[in-house]
Amino acid sequence: MCNYCGCREFPLIGRLSAEHEAIANAAGRLRTAVHGGADDALVALDDLLALLMPHTATEEGGLFAELRAEGSMAEAVQQLCAEHDDIHGVLGAVDRTAPDWPPVLAALDRLHRHIDNEEHGLFPAAVITLPIPAWDRITPTAGAAR
Repeated sequence: MCNYCGCREFPLIGRLSAEHEAIANAAGRLRTAVHGGADDALVALDDLLALLMPHTATEEGGLFAELRAEGSMAEAVQQLCAEHDDIHGVLGAVDRTAPDWPPVLAALDRLHRHIDNEEHGLFPAAVITLPIPAWDRITPTAGAAR
């Protein structure tokens, strides 16, 4: 995760970055469970989805919406939303009676790259791009986004 540009000082970016770390850890647990043939791989998948779904809703409904409205990063935001849809689609479509793990493992690789792109590309650029009123609209207060 990014630690050098100061973007985590923005409360929403700090929150999303912390969530990225939790998501990456959950993805690692899922990968380990799948490779180890663990019976709890589906539990690990559910744990990952429980973190991922509200996280992407926060991104898309807050930061991404502001970036889309600002305009200069709309294409990048569109690509990131398409990646959300792709990853969610694969992880959410696992057949619980006969899981096909190779597509899940490939989606975890894409998730890793996706997080890296947000952490080292989108988040620092957003800090520079968005005006203060946009940050005021999307800054969490008392643990919840406005």
